[in-house]
Amino acid sequence: MAMVQRQQRKPAAKPRLTAQDWADAALTAIGEGGLAAVAVEPLAVRLGTTKGSFYWHFANRDALIEAALNRWAELHTEEMISEVEAEPDPRRRVRLLFGEAIASATSGSLEVSLLATAAHPHVADALRRVTERRVAYVAELFAGLGFPEPEARRRGLLAYTVYLGHAQLGHAVPSALPVADEFDAYLDEALDVLMMR
Repeated sequence: MAMVQRQQRKPAAKPRLTAQDWADAALTAIGEGGLAAVAVEPLAVRLGTTKGSFYWHFANRDALIEAALNRWAELHTEEMISEVEAEPDPRRRVRLLFGEAIASATSGSLEVSLLATAAHPHVADALRRVTERRVAYVAELFAGLGFPEPEARRRGLLAYTVYLGHAQLGHAVPSALPVADEFDAYLDEALDVLMMR
């Protein structure tokens, strides 16, 4: 009888993690537990890897935090702006931006967590850059509605502060906000006031 040799099968190799994988995991951790939740060992466990993978991509925790904050700016600002720009109608752009931004901010705690750690140097710099970009973009939207530049800037800033207040309130006292089936009317009314001439 011939013996059949069994071939040893190697387990499939895990795909190599990228710096973006680590940054995304750090961003999730910030949303769940604030900046203090960005720790290499727990993130490695979450990603199913070792600390060696982390050190392959980053020199230290600060570099990971910086990468996570850049990822936040990309995902929660630049990608949202790209989506909004696909809408040709200027009024609907404003509505789309605020509907998406408020839904994102109230469904997750990332924005609130970042605001709570605004004194951290990396976070302070990222918040400044993202806030300037967002306010400038909202001002562009108001300019597209026909408001002169200084007025568009003031309305953009006012609209952004309304967004931040809504996000904070949504986490601190969610019962103070309109319930789901009233939200669209509430948002339309708020935006009508902001776009009123």
